[in-house]
Amino acid sequence: MTERPGHVHFDFAALGARDRYKLLIGTVIPRPIAFVTTVDREGRVNAAPYSFFNCLSSDPAILALGVENKADMSFKDTAANVRETEEFTVNIVDDALLDAMNVCAVPFPPGVDELAAAGLTAVPGTHVSCPRILEAPASLECRRYLTLEVGRSREIIMGEVLGVFIREGAVDAVSKHVDQRLMDAIGRLGGHGYARTRDQFDLPTMSVEEWERRRADGPSASGRGD
Repeated sequence: MTERPGHVHFDFAALGARDRYKLLIGTVIPRPIAFVTTVDREGRVNAAPYSFFNCLSSDPAILALGVENKADMSFKDTAANVRETEEFTVNIVDDALLDAMNVCAVPFPPGVDELAAAGLTAVPGTHVSCPRILEAPASLECRRYLTLEVGRSREIIMGEVLGVFIREGAVDAVSKHVDQRLMDAIGRLGGHGYARTRDQFDLPTMSVEEWERRRADGPSASGRGD
């Protein structure tokens, strides 16, 4: 049997915030990207990507965003707008949307229309006042459900999904099955890294009986050539 390598241990209590950040974004991968659109009280649109993001529940349908504050601990436009309007839209990023998303990550001053700067099309919201992005393969319109303040530097915004728009041809309206290959979603890695989701495989969850039968058949029964 090949000897397995050991592990390097990091005690988070002994590390600074920056080192903890680097270790987290390098190990929790790939992370889905929430390309979030919001509006302020005057109706001005803001768009920004966040990779501290995931869905947490389907009943109720809850998404969560981790939004870091600015260096002076003031709120970023996304967090400020959600506080004021209690609405936001999560647009999923596909490979074709990657460059435009990166433009919207530029730290523009308040009031700049990031969607216009990136050449993207804003479509009026149906369930919320903020727009969705026409070029996105899917958009989830959300109402703020709960906000958790995590220290002074970050807050976690949970949103209840009120409706979702999925690109025509990428979803079966009857079965609700989404074609993940046509979604062509992008994931976030550590540093400046990103990953595509084109390399996919199926692995059904086994029943107890199937697991016992596979164990009895031995390692060669895995079917994956491991």
